[in-house]
Formats: sequence, structure tokens, C-alpha cells
Amino acid sequence: MKRLVIYSLVLLFLSCSESTTKSPSETAKVVASSFFSKDESALKKHTTSEGYAGLITVQNMMPDSDEDIEVEILDEAVDGEIAWVKYSTTYDGKTGIFKLAKENGQWKVTSKGVREKGPF
Repeated sequence: MKRLVIYSLVLLFLSCSESTTKSPSETAKVVASSFFSKDESALKKHTTSEGYAGLITVQNMMPDSDEDIEVEILDEAVDGEIAWVKYSTTYDGKTGIFKLAKENGQWKVTSKGVREKGPF
């Protein structure tokens, strides 16, 4: 009986300590939301250094907004360690595309090359 209790506690500890990995779509939604709400710490956590630098540059040119911006994921394509997520927001109604790369086991938004094209 004592072994069963210890085994159960070990399993509980392991399940609680397991880090959760967001999918590319979940990561893209967090990045888009933090971009429009100007939450720099969340933005930095979910982007590569190049992705963060590019998004902050654009963000600094945007006027502040009190509106709650909604993000809708339209499509996702994953090819190994690279993913592409197509999204739209209520900010301007236009669609956007994020390129994501796996960094230390986590999906992060990164910058795409000048002539690089994604799947959509």
C-alpha cells in the first residue's frame, strides 16, 4: 500500500512538472495578441530574437489602441522544424502569416527571408 501511495505521488509530481508545449497555431495566437496589446514580455517569450526585433520595430510605429483585438487562426502548415500560420485580426481585417521555428523544443515566431514564400 505504501508503495502505491509513493508511486502515485511520483506520477502526480511528474505530470504537474511537465512543461506544456504550445502548437504553432497557439503560439501564433499568443504572439498576435501580445503584439496588438503591446505586451512585450509575452511577445519576447514566444519569438526568436530576430522575430522579436522585427515585430517591435513595427509595433513602435503603431498608435496605441484601447480596443480588444481578436485573433482568428485560418490555416497551419508544419514541415519538420518549420511551421507557417495564417491568421486574421479584428484590427484591420487583413490576414497575416507567421513563420515559426522550433527553438529549444518550443515553437517561436521568427522572421522570414526577403524572398521566402510559405505554403499559402
